Amino acid sequence: MTEIIPNNILKIQKKLATLQKDSRNYKKYTKILAKHIKTHTMRERVKAHIKAIETIQSLKDE
Repeated sequence: MTEIIPNNILKIQKKLATLQKDSRNYKKYTKILAKHIKTHTMRERVKAHIKAIETIQSLKDE
C-alpha cells in the first residue's frame, strides 16, 4: 500500500518553500498546511476504521 500525498498539501508545501521563514505569509501557510494535514489524516483514519469493521463483519458472516 502506497501513501499518496494529496495535491492540495503538495501545492501548499511548494508555496511554503518559496516564502521567507518567519514572515507573515509563512506563518499563515503553515497554519493552512497543518489544517489540511489534520483533515487528511482524520479521513485516512476513518477509512481504516471502516475497512476494519467491514473485515470483522465479513469474518462473522463466514
